[in-house]
Amino acid sequence: MNNPLLEPFNQAPFSKIKNEHFKPAFLQAIEDAKQEIDDITSNPEHPTFENTVVALDFAGQQLDRISSVFFNLNSAETNEEIQKIAQEVSPLLSEFGNDITLNEALFQRIKTVYENRDSLELTPEQATLLDKKYKSFSRNGANLNEADKKRLREIDAELSKLKLTFGENVLAETNAYELLLTNEEDLKGLPEGEKEAAAHLAESKGKEGWLITLDYPSYIPFMKYAENRELRKELALAFGSKGFHNNQFDNQENILKIVNLRYERANLLGYPTHAHFVLEERMAETPEKVLEFLNELLTKAKPAAEKEYATLEEFAKELDSIDRLEKWDSAFYSEKLKQKLFNLDDEKLKPYFKLENVINGVFQVSEKLFGLKFKEVQTIDKYHEEVKTFEVYDEQDNFISLFYADFHPRPGKRGGAWMTSFKSQYTLNGVNSRPHISNVCNFTRSTSKKPSLLTFNEVTTLFHEFGHALHGMLANTTYPSLSGTSVYWDFVELPSQVLENWCYEKEALELFAFHYETGELIPMELVEKIKESSNFQEGMATVRQLSFGFLDMAWHGTDPTNIKDVKAYEVEAFANTNLFPETPETCMSTAFSHIFQGGYSSGYYSYKWAEVLDADAFSYFKENGIFSREIANKFKDNVLSKGGTENPMELYKRFRGSEPNIDALLERAGLLEVNE
Repeated sequence: MNNPLLEPFNQAPFSKIKNEHFKPAFLQAIEDAKQEIDDITSNPEHPTFENTVVALDFAGQQLDRISSVFFNLNSAETNEEIQKIAQEVSPLLSEFGNDITLNEALFQRIKTVYENRDSLELTPEQATLLDKKYKSFSRNGANLNEADKKRLREIDAELSKLKLTFGENVLAETNAYELLLTNEEDLKGLPEGEKEAAAHLAESKGKEGWLITLDYPSYIPFMKYAENRELRKELALAFGSKGFHNNQFDNQENILKIVNLRYERANLLGYPTHAHFVLEERMAETPEKVLEFLNELLTKAKPAAEKEYATLEEFAKELDSIDRLEKWDSAFYSEKLKQKLFNLDDEKLKPYFKLENVINGVFQVSEKLFGLKFKEVQTIDKYHEEVKTFEVYDEQDNFISLFYADFHPRPGKRGGAWMTSFKSQYTLNGVNSRPHISNVCNFTRSTSKKPSLLTFNEVTTLFHEFGHALHGMLANTTYPSLSGTSVYWDFVELPSQVLENWCYEKEALELFAFHYETGELIPMELVEKIKESSNFQEGMATVRQLSFGFLDMAWHGTDPTNIKDVKAYEVEAFANTNLFPETPETCMSTAFSHIFQGGYSSGYYSYKWAEVLDADAFSYFKENGIFSREIANKFKDNVLSKGGTENPMELYKRFRGSEPNIDALLERAGLLEVNE
C-alpha cells in the first residue's frame, strides 16, 4: 500500500491520508525507530554525547510526526474508526516507550556519558538534554529488576487505554445530550444572536425549534442569560454529570483504576505518590510546596469569595426572591449584577469582537511585539475545510512557522481550546527546521445573518491559545525534545496567560475591536468598564480554580487504594473551597479531562502558579510600555525561544531580573485591599 504517512513529508498530507493508513504507518514507524535505537546500542564506538544522547533525541522522528497528526485528529476531527485505532495503537506506543526506557544497553550508554558529564564541557542546552535523557530512564524504571519492569509495562499499557476511554466517554456524553425547545418563551432572556445560533443548530440537525447542547458556545450563553430557572438547572445538572450516569459511558471505575495504577507506578519507582513523581520535574518540586502555594492563595481569596457570594445571593433575593443561590444561578445572576454595577454586558461587547478581527488583532499584537507577519495561504493541506492556514515570517522575511487555526465546534471535536504542533522546531546539520503549530478552539460559528462574534471571555481564550502558539512558533533550539512548549508543566502556561493581558489594554483593543456593522472603534468607556470589571468576582473565580487544584492533589498526592466512592471523595476534597450548595447528581471528577485524559495530573495548580509569573511579567511590560520592543525581545530571547533548554526559574530571572513576586497577582486580582 502506498502510504503517505510513511513518505518523508514536511506539511502533514491530510488530503491523502485515509484512516486505513494509520495503523500500518504506526507499525512500520515503530519498527524503523527500533532499528534506529539498535544502531545506537550496537555502535562499537565509546558512548559520546553525539553518538548516544543526540542520536537518541533525533531517533523516531517519523513516528513523532505520525503521532502528532493522528492524535490531533482524534481530538479535533474524530470518528468511531479513529477512536478504535487510538485504542489499538496507544498500547503499542506505550510499549515502544517502555522498550526505550527499559533498554539496558541504551541506558548503560547514557549512564556512561552522564557519569562523565563534568569533563565534557557541555553548553547549558546540551547539559539539560543529557540530564533529561538520563532522568527519563532512571525515573521510568531503568534501575528496576526484570519482574518490576514487566509490571511497569503492564501499568503503562493499561493507563494509555484508560485515558483514551475516559476522554471518549466525556465526548460521548457531551454529544448525547440535547435540549430541544419548541416554545419561544423558554428562551426568554437569551440575546437575539444566541437564539439565532440555537435555531441554526436545530435546523442543521433537521429539527424544528431551538437546540441547546453541552458544547460551550451553546451551554454558556444559556446559563448566563436564560430566565427559565428550571431549564438552567436541567442543563447544569446534565453538564455537571458527564461520565456520572452509571451507563456504558460512566467514568467512576476508570478514575479509580487510573489513580491506583498511577500510585502503584510511583511506588514501583520509589516515590510515595504519583504527585511526588510528577513534581520532581516541576518548578514547584514537591506536593507540600504545591499545597502550601494553594493554601496561601486560598487564605487571600476566600474572604473575598465569601463576601462576593453573599452579595450575589442577596442580589438574587432582591431581584427574584431566590431563597438559596444554586450552581445554576451563578452565571445568570453574576451577569445581571455585572450589568448593574458596570453597565457592561457581553452582548454590548460582542459586536466589537468579530472573530476575523480578533484573529487579525492577535496577529498585529504579535507583529508589534515580535515583528511577526502572518500571510493566509490556501495551498496548505488541511484536515477540515474550516481550518485556516497561515505562513509566518519575521521582519527580514525569514520563514518562522506554519500556523493552523480551527475555531468552531463539530460533532467529532472535543470541547475546550488547545494548542498543538504537527512538527517541532530543531536544528540539524546547520539547518534550522521550522515548526508547524495549531490552535483549536470552539467558538460560535457565523449564521446567514451574523458573522462569528466572540464574547470577551472567548477573546481572552483566543489570545491565551495564541500565547502557546507563539511559544511553539518562536522556538529556536537545537534539540526537538527541548523545543517550544517542551518545558516544565508549571512554566508552560506563562506565555499563554501573559498574552491575555493585552485584551484589557486600550492600545491593543484599538487595533482590532471594531463594530462588525459600522466599523466604529470600541468606545473607550467600554474599554474602561472591561478593565474595571476584570476583577469582578475575582475572589470566587480564584477559589473555584484553587478547588480544581486541591481536587487534583487529592487524587494524586495521597494513597488512593481505600477510595471506593468517587463522589464522596470529591466532596471531601472540595470541603474548604465550597461556596454553593452541594448537588448530589453531579461530579466534577468524571469529566475532569485535564487530569485524567490530558497531561495535567498533579499539575492543575500550574494555572495559578503561572498567573503569579504572568502578573509579574506583565507588570514589567506595563512599567516600560505594553508594546516595548526592548521588553518583548527580552521575553522572546529568554522565554519564548528557549523552550526547555534551561531551568525555567533561571530563564525567568534572566528576563525579569528577579524571581516573581505574588503581590503583582494579588494586586491585579484586587485581593490585596481585601487582606489589608
